Amino acid sequence: MQRLALTALLVRDYDDAIEFYVGKVGFDLVEDTDMGNSKRWVVVKPPGSDAAILLAKAVGRQIAHVGDQAGGRVFLFLHTDDFASDHQRMTAAGVRFLEPPRHEPYGSVAVFEDLYGTRWDLIQPVAPA
Repeated sequence: MQRLALTALLVRDYDDAIEFYVGKVGFDLVEDTDMGNSKRWVVVKPPGSDAAILLAKAVGRQIAHVGDQAGGRVFLFLHTDDFASDHQRMTAAGVRFLEPPRHEPYGSVAVFEDLYGTRWDLIQPVAPA
C-alpha cells in the first residue's frame, strides 16, 4: 500500500503560516519541531484528515515561488462536508475568497487564497448517487 503523506507548501514565515492555517482556516497543528539553524518541521492538517501539509520556510531561489507554486492556478483542494458553515467561518476569520460560492455539477466550490496568494478550492463534492 502507498499513500501520499505530506505536501510541502512554501511559506515566508512559520508563525504567520501557522496563524493563518490553524487560526483562520481551522487546521490542526500536528507538529512544530525545531530542527536547528532557524529550520522547523511544521505540519498542519484539516481535522479528521490523513492528508497533511508541511509548511516549508522558503530559502534561496524558493523565496520567489512563495504563493506561486502552481503558476497562478488553484494548487490545493480542501474538501468539506459542510460548505456553507466552513465558508462562513473562514470568511469571518478573514480568509480572502476570490469569488462568491458557485454550485457546479460536481459540487459547491469557492476559490480562496492563503496569506501568500496560494490558491485553494474549498469544495463540497456532490455525494455519489
